[in-house]
Amino acid sequence: MPAPSAAALAVNPLDASSLLSAFGALGIAAVMFAETGLLIGFFLPGDSLLFTAGLLARSGAHSGPHLDLVQVLAASVAGALGGAQVGYVLGRRGGRALLTRSRSRKLHEGAERAEELLGRYGHARAIVLARFVPVVRTVLNPLAGALGVAPRTFTLWQVAGGLVWTVGLVLAGYGLGSAVPHVDRYLLPVVGAVVALSLLPVALELLRNRRRRAVAVTPGTRPEEPRSPEGRPAPAPSAGQEP
Repeated sequence: MPAPSAAALAVNPLDASSLLSAFGALGIAAVMFAETGLLIGFFLPGDSLLFTAGLLARSGAHSGPHLDLVQVLAASVAGALGGAQVGYVLGRRGGRALLTRSRSRKLHEGAERAEELLGRYGHARAIVLARFVPVVRTVLNPLAGALGVAPRTFTLWQVAGGLVWTVGLVLAGYGLGSAVPHVDRYLLPVVGAVVALSLLPVALELLRNRRRRAVAVTPGTRPEEPRSPEGRPAPAPSAGQEP
């Protein structure tokens, strides 16, 4: 049995460049599958991996491994779509027990945001939007299965969202790498910007929730008194009368 290579032994699962150098397109498929289908993959660098893979797939000399664009796209799509479908099936069979077994606060917060997305935007929009929110895209798929989202609805919209997310980020990296010479020299800040943009929806949602809580606990506020059709305060219900 051959010994593992030094690159495989030294791989950092949180570093997109390290994963791509060690495993290439196969690593992309594995990470996409784990991040979107298995709850243990919520920490993996999905956004930065797709964008970095696109950068490294451009033609010409650059630092890092050279990847084939077609292979990158195929691996990204296969891993993301297959992972989401497996996560949904696990959710239908295991229900919320899959989440309650985890002690990760980040994972439970992601589950709350995922459930809020499903309730606020409806199944179709929530499934698509979740692809662009780290952690939420991990927990929404099993959560959709646990909540009984129709299989046809889930499959249709997870495929649509998965295609837009994976192909869009890979081609964005490929286009930037082709347009800006030696952009790989600035890989860390560029990937950092991509990760920051992917976290922007989460930050905005947290800000909205904080504002709602602040309004709810503002001193001196009270529910508006019920009024009669003429505009006068409605009389209080008598004893034994339903309000």
